[in-house]
Amino acid sequence: MQQDAIGNTIQFDEKGLLPAVIQDWLDGTVLMLGYMNEEAIQKTLSSKSVHFWSRSRKRLWEKGETSGHKLSVKQVFIDCDRDTVLVKAQQMGPTCHTGARACFFTKMEAPNAAALQQSDEAFGGILEGVLRIISSRRTHPQPGSYTTKLFEGGHDKILKKVAEEAGEVLIAAKGGKREEIIYEVADLFFHTLMVLGYHDIALKDIYDELGRRFGSSGLRPEKQP
Repeated sequence: MQQDAIGNTIQFDEKGLLPAVIQDWLDGTVLMLGYMNEEAIQKTLSSKSVHFWSRSRKRLWEKGETSGHKLSVKQVFIDCDRDTVLVKAQQMGPTCHTGARACFFTKMEAPNAAALQQSDEAFGGILEGVLRIISSRRTHPQPGSYTTKLFEGGHDKILKKVAEEAGEVLIAAKGGKREEIIYEVADLFFHTLMVLGYHDIALKDIYDELGRRFGSSGLRPEKQP
């Protein structure tokens, strides 16, 4: 049991280690799990680059030290029991040694039964899930599907729906009823995702742009006061 800089106890295991969950700071995707000792935590905090303790090689190592696919630290948290670390980081390339974006891509359907095909279902959140369905409807149309009908109507029909839903959001916001605002914003989100799906734009591209603006008042340089 070690003392942190604040004077509270960090609960390492009998080998002086604790698990460290690495999460994409933009979309929340769990990228990997590693183990840190006190030195690795200190190095991670001081260098702003994720470091682990290798249990097989018995040495400190920096993630991406050979591949160049480092993880730039944005924030570090410790859980309520003080025995697990969460690191929010920016990727400098694929995190998994297989070349995948993250290590959690094999879907488990039952105990001791993992899917043979890779899946991106663990990446991101509900918006990514909706966009995956939208993209699937574009490449594999389904009769009776609202999304398929919009794609069949073409680009202009999709854009018209976005404009309509934006107007509905304004009306709902003006009315001030919370439930109506939530409902209309959800509609606007969906149809905006339709635009992204039509143009084959990933949500991560949007997150990257928002991340680029983070700390600069969210405005483009020419629009800043």
